[in-house]
Amino acid sequence: MKKKWRRWEVLLPLQYNDKRAVPMAVLGEAVLEIVEQFEAASYETQRIQGYWRHQGVVIRDELSRLVVDLPDTPMNRKWMKQFKERWRVRLKQIELWMVSYRIELE
Repeated sequence: MKKKWRRWEVLLPLQYNDKRAVPMAVLGEAVLEIVEQFEAASYETQRIQGYWRHQGVVIRDELSRLVVDLPDTPMNRKWMKQFKERWRVRLKQIELWMVSYRIELE
């Protein structure tokens, strides 16, 4: 029987809200935290531009993407939600965008 899997994608900001650069070492810590917990992760260094509206103002973000594929379990879901909140606070963000979706491994 196949396991159910879920892909998690976290958009990590390259700048704090005050536009100071987030040190690459700090972003590396986020990646390594995932690797320590789940033994693997992918990190895309390509810059992603995000645009969103907050309190009537359009905000432009520079982002990178952290990806991890995990068995779809309640424990993994809980851990990833806690990861998101920890890093939202650490990176001083209004929001940290994280999505997940079911995947099939072949």
